[in-house]
Amino acid sequence: MSTAERRSGFPQGFLWGGAVSANQVEGAWDEDGKGPSIQDVLPDGLVGQRTAAPVEPNLKRVAIDFYHRYEDDIALLAEMGFTVFRFSIAWSRIFPRGDESEPNEAGLAHYDRVIDTCLAHGIQPMVTMSHYETPLHLAEQLGGWSDRRMLAHWERYARTLLERYGDRVKYWLTFNEINSVLHAPFASGAITTPAHELSDADLYQAIHHELVASAAATRLARHIAPEALVGCMVLGTPTYPLTPDPRDVMAAMTTDRASLAFGDVHVRGEYPGYFLRTLREAGVHLDITEEDRVLLRENTVDFVSFSYYVSVCETADPARRVTGSGNIFAGVPNPTLQASQWGWQIDPVGLRVILNQFWDRWQKPLFIVENGLGAVDELVEVDGELTVHDDYRIAYLNDHLVQVEEALADGVSLLGYATWGCIDLVSSSNARMSKRYGLIYVDRNDDGSGTLARYRKDSFRWYAEVIRSNGASLERHR
Repeated sequence: MSTAERRSGFPQGFLWGGAVSANQVEGAWDEDGKGPSIQDVLPDGLVGQRTAAPVEPNLKRVAIDFYHRYEDDIALLAEMGFTVFRFSIAWSRIFPRGDESEPNEAGLAHYDRVIDTCLAHGIQPMVTMSHYETPLHLAEQLGGWSDRRMLAHWERYARTLLERYGDRVKYWLTFNEINSVLHAPFASGAITTPAHELSDADLYQAIHHELVASAAATRLARHIAPEALVGCMVLGTPTYPLTPDPRDVMAAMTTDRASLAFGDVHVRGEYPGYFLRTLREAGVHLDITEEDRVLLRENTVDFVSFSYYVSVCETADPARRVTGSGNIFAGVPNPTLQASQWGWQIDPVGLRVILNQFWDRWQKPLFIVENGLGAVDELVEVDGELTVHDDYRIAYLNDHLVQVEEALADGVSLLGYATWGCIDLVSSSNARMSKRYGLIYVDRNDDGSGTLARYRKDSFRWYAEVIRSNGASLERHR
């Protein structure tokens, strides 16, 4: 059926776009007053070993040089028809150490220019306040979010962003993949205690502080930028029982709930009973003030955003716990699914599953703010122009978007879709360029060589047509 014959299931006004993070694209790691962040001591990716101080090699020092090339890059996004662009603000560009009383004006001015460029192209900026980019000084001095004193520094930062940009930014996210702190405590929570030494008490106290901080940012937004919408952002990974054995079903539910608890608090304003049981059985007694309880209860989010890359299975049988790689954490591989080059299992239907699960559970508008395929791309010349024939990426995105359309037909309320790494960037999972997600190829290699030139991939043209047709061009026969 042609585009002209098929009616799109996506609503008018649906936001189409892409997403990046500051630490993966900007570079300019120490320019214009920027201080070091935790990313500068993570040269091998989120779950790699941190170093004692910023050292080479670290591709993120230059990344793809978005800091200096944002105008041309945003113009390319506009050429595809983007109506939303999700990016993060590097906290240490605004407060280099994190504990200053006054912000760095050069950092603020940079994001003024990025936001204004987006708006000039008709693109809504969606800003993530914290995307694995805590100032290194706060991590070293306070041990990250395990310390309640982080809240004061965070509120100063959030207030500064909202006062500066609140008149132009409608969509705000607080913490990227906040539930990832369970698997990457340093990257996600700036917790300097090694993961194998981290106590349950310190981990869950850090989680509580981040949830309170998120609610505090939401409260600030309601007063400073009342027209803005504030969302949480969670790592979305549906968990299936490996077998019909009821014990596997219960194991899957328990694993699922460990992540769902974060959304439950953001949406409902209080800790669910199953989470409180986890704390009791771990012997953890959180420091929760009455002010914390009121803040969480009265400042729930406007929408729920999430990333989706993989699903996992779970089993209660230790003998069957053969682990496979996933987004940040390992899960039991699903024997019915194929995997990407990086071992991430490809499950388009899982996106429909999680959209329905989140909508049924929370009844809040949803936003897919990360979804994509990491792959090794080959630059080729066609008719004198360089491009990438990434039909594998087109197939991946097409099949996931078809399931999004099905979820919309199911009655799910969805604000928009942003493909991850819409322009090639440094992968967060392995800190390399060779794991590419982009619709735009960036000429940079794992050894740091390359011209940084940009080239449109086949997926660039394909996504432009998807956006132009509001999803009507999607192929449903795959």
